[in-house]
Amino acid sequence: MQEFYSNGKLLLTGEYVVLDGVTALAVPTKYGQSLTVENIEEQKLIWESYNHKNELWFNVEFDLLQPSTEWHATNDISKRLIQILNAVKQLNPEFLNNKHGFKVETHLDFPNNWGLGTSSTLINNIAQWAKIDPFKLLELTFGGSGYDIACAKHNTAITFTLKDKKSIIKPIIFNPDFKSFLYFVHLNQKQNSRDGIKHYRKEKKNSIFEIDFINNVTQKIIACNNFDDFVELIELHETFIAKITNQVPVKNKLFSDFNGAIKSLGAWGGDFVLVASRDNPTDYFDQNNYSTVLSYKDIVL
Repeated sequence: MQEFYSNGKLLLTGEYVVLDGVTALAVPTKYGQSLTVENIEEQKLIWESYNHKNELWFNVEFDLLQPSTEWHATNDISKRLIQILNAVKQLNPEFLNNKHGFKVETHLDFPNNWGLGTSSTLINNIAQWAKIDPFKLLELTFGGSGYDIACAKHNTAITFTLKDKKSIIKPIIFNPDFKSFLYFVHLNQKQNSRDGIKHYRKEKKNSIFEIDFINNVTQKIIACNNFDDFVELIELHETFIAKITNQVPVKNKLFSDFNGAIKSLGAWGGDFVLVASRDNPTDYFDQNNYSTVLSYKDIVL
C-alpha cells in the first residue's frame, strides 16, 4: 500500500495578478486530501473517491489491458480523470504499465465546495504516485499559476512568483501577532478558478506600476504586526484588484454594514474570504446565512 497526502491552500494576496508575475502570499491549510494505492491481481484500475464524511461520491473502473486513450467516460468527473491520467502517461509513459492492477482511494478532509484545492491536491498526489513534476501535470490539465501545488507540498506559508514560466517558491514565517482577529468565511458557493482566470484575462487593466504596487503591499502584509495597519493594507489590496479586474469588492457587494475588513481570496465570487475583526464575527455572518466561519488557527497549518 502506498499513501500520499497534499495540503489544501488559501491565497492571501496576489489573486489573479499572480498569473502575471506578482509575488503572492499563500498558506497551506490543515485540511487536504489523501490518496492510497493498493496493487491488485486483476489488470484494472478501480478508483473510489470519498468526501469528508467518508461517503463514496465517485467511483469508476478502467480496463488496463485497453489503451487509456480508449477509456469511456460515463460523466464529467470520469472524463476529467481520464484526461489527467492520459496527461500523466505523456510525462511518464511507464505509468500504469505494470502486470497487475490498482485500487485507488482518495479521501478529502474538507467539503467538496470549500475551494481549498480539490483539484490541486489530487494533481499533487497523482504526481507523487507517478513520480512526475506536479507543475507540468497541472499545466497539461487544469492550468493556473501553480501556487496551489506549492501549498500542497509545503507545511508553512510561502511566497510564490511565476517568472519565465518557472515557479519561485520561498517558505516564510507568517505568524502575525493579531491572528486571533483573523477569520475565514465561506460564501456558500464554489468559484470555478478557470472561469475566474478567463474573466481576468478579458478584463485586466494592469500596468507595471500596479503590479509593483501589489508586490509592495504583499511585502508589507508579511512584515505587518499592527492590526490597524493590516486592515488598511488588505483594503488597499482589495481596491486595486477590483480596479484591475473590473469587479466589485465583496464587502461592498454583500456585507456593506459589517464593522471590519473583508478581503476576497482566489477567484472572486466564491469560496472563502478573509475577515479581519477585533470582535468574533460569527453571529453577524450566521444572521446573514453564512454559517462556515473558521478562525485562523483552525484552518491555517
